[in-house]
Amino acid sequence: MNICVRYFSRGGNTKKVAEAIAEELGVEALDITNTVEGADVLFLGSSMYAFTVDKNIKKFVSELKSNNAKMIVNFSTSASDSSTHKKVNKCVKDPNIQFYKEHFSIPGEFLKMNKGRPNEQDLKAAKEFARKVIEEL
Repeated sequence: MNICVRYFSRGGNTKKVAEAIAEELGVEALDITNTVEGADVLFLGSSMYAFTVDKNIKKFVSELKSNNAKMIVNFSTSASDSSTHKKVNKCVKDPNIQFYKEHFSIPGEFLKMNKGRPNEQDLKAAKEFARKVIEEL
């Protein structure tokens, strides 16, 4: 199974989660400026910014084709309790790309909110989520 991990992160929270997932899966976490080719599973990380996802992640997802990735597994960080799952899913244009039913979302540090997050416990949970997804597939 070909697995890729890509992310978009302004403050570094989502990058930390992406790196934990990639470590668990034995692959490299790369930002979305790196293309995806032939992935069976794409773990895609993003964050909520002002109640939506960044335009760069919207563009990245809308341009994906099923020969780039057959399935997207969403993970996200946010200063609020919001997940990017629904918003990222709406950006998928290729009907042949599946969107995994579950997602992983944790608080991320922003200004004085969620100090120290993601923490070691959060990163451990991200690894467990990734392992569970791959075992199910």
